[in-house]
Amino acid sequence: MKMTSPLALASLLALAAGALVGTSRSLNGRLSLSTSPLRASFWNHIVGFAFLSAWALIFGGLMPAGGLPDAPTTAWLGGTLGVVFVASGSWLIARIGATMTAILVIAGQMISGVVLDLVLGRADGLWPKAAGVVLILAGMTLSQRRRRRG
Repeated sequence: MKMTSPLALASLLALAAGALVGTSRSLNGRLSLSTSPLRASFWNHIVGFAFLSAWALIFGGLMPAGGLPDAPTTAWLGGTLGVVFVASGSWLIARIGATMTAILVIAGQMISGVVLDLVLGRADGLWPKAAGVVLILAGMTLSQRRRRRG
């Protein structure tokens, strides 16, 4: 029996996470239509908090040894950015649809990923990554044109 490589396993996990993001955005978008983007974000985070709290009670290890004061700055920034991401996604899906929202989010992730790789000195394979960004933006443009004509 052949063992699955760590890269293959990580790639499958990333694909599954992407599918879950899309599904989550759609569900929050529907909730946003019946309430508001901020309420949809609120419920998303409350349910997530409840799930993580249960996880912490069962498995432990989520809090730093010194409690909240020892939490790194990135924990506070990441949570804040997460709220903005969820609320904006809920607002966008209701207005431009799931596909366009996904394309734009992926394009933003790709652009910021390429920039971060450059800043962090991990620019190997820069041209294929940049080409991927261009293809995503081209797909977005084509999709937008078809939408206007249709």
